[in-house]
Amino acid sequence: MVESAGGGPGDGAAEVLDRPLPDGVRRRVVQIVSDGFGGLTVGELPAQLRQYARFAPNRRAKFAGNAMAAALEGDPLFRQRIAEKFREAQPELAGALDSGSPPPAADPLDVAAAAYVLRPVGWVKLVTAAGEEAQRADAERADEETRAELEGLREQLGQAREQTRAETERLRAELDSAKREAESLHRKLRAALSDVKRGEAALRKVQAEMEAVRNEGQIQVSAAESESRRLKARLGESEAALEAARRAAREGRSVEDMRVRLLLDTVLEAAQGLRRELALPPVSVRPAETVDAVEPGRMTPKDIAARALSENDPAILDQLLALPQAHLVVDGYNVTKTGYPQMPLEKQRLRLLGQLSQLAAQTGAEVTCVFDGAELLAPVLLAPPRGVRVLFSKPGVTADELIRQLVRAEPPGRPVIVASTDREVADGIAKAGARPVASAVLLKRLS
Repeated sequence: MVESAGGGPGDGAAEVLDRPLPDGVRRRVVQIVSDGFGGLTVGELPAQLRQYARFAPNRRAKFAGNAMAAALEGDPLFRQRIAEKFREAQPELAGALDSGSPPPAADPLDVAAAAYVLRPVGWVKLVTAAGEEAQRADAERADEETRAELEGLREQLGQAREQTRAETERLRAELDSAKREAESLHRKLRAALSDVKRGEAALRKVQAEMEAVRNEGQIQVSAAESESRRLKARLGESEAALEAARRAAREGRSVEDMRVRLLLDTVLEAAQGLRRELALPPVSVRPAETVDAVEPGRMTPKDIAARALSENDPAILDQLLALPQAHLVVDGYNVTKTGYPQMPLEKQRLRLLGQLSQLAAQTGAEVTCVFDGAELLAPVLLAPPRGVRVLFSKPGVTADELIRQLVRAEPPGRPVIVASTDREVADGIAKAGARPVASAVLLKRLS
């Protein structure tokens, strides 16, 4: 039960509304509060309504309707202030309600809403009567709508029956026509099935023939690609040999003359080195001195300790580079990625080439450093250091293949040392007569 509040004696304050406020009356009450809302100051508003003080009346009614209805019911002072604003806005309706004779032509919902706000004597009856009147109006509208809808449905039912009869006749005619057409289609279908079976047999035969032709074509393409790769390799080797021959011809001598001359220099320097190593005077040896015997005061062979060097001893590399006409070939990236892989490629190359330049100056050996050109994004602008030949492999050629070409280009008998940890490279150059040395050995010697 909702109980009214506020007012003096004899003004309807003792009356109570024993049912919920009808929706229509509630909407009119919220509108009255929203209209009178703007005429109050912020201090005159309840705390829960102050946030809506700057809203337009329509927005206040939309967003603060429940809050305003609750404040009107629970705050007598606020209801009195709204009632005063309503009396100022509609004095005629307010006076009629105070006198107990509301205008007969007025809307019952407006009268009930005004009575709910002003709370004159008998306001509960006015609100109850407005609710009942609204219910009766709703019921009459519902009856009229129901009767109109029923008449419409009856008309639609009659039309549907007529349409159903016409549709049934049409469907029967179409059914007879469809039966005749189906029989014709069955005959055509049987003939088509026979044609399809013959076509499928011919298609399987053609597919088998196409598969055989495709397989044969693939075999021929594979053979042609293999032959093309072989011819390209031979063409590359021929072009390299032709370029070397042209370069040697421009220098005024053939490749073979160069190889023979280099080999002769190697033999001569090796003989001279052997002579210096043995330190034998030309005529100091006498036949009698070749007889094995022990002379007083001389060391015996047992007194000389046998010495051997480990494969990882850098002294081996010094001994090899001390040979006449020695040629050191270095697998560049193999060495740098073994010693200092964390550095960028450019700094790896510069560091290795600087160390090889010092080694060439110390030993006097010919030094060639080979880098893999496939790892480069662009051509390298590099000034080779003194005493070091720098080569990059061409596109399609690895550094390993370039190293093997360099070893094969040397004449037999010349000491060629290859620094690389790659086992395939070591095996290949060993068969060609070169001496493989691990990259770690070269790094120890350089450090």
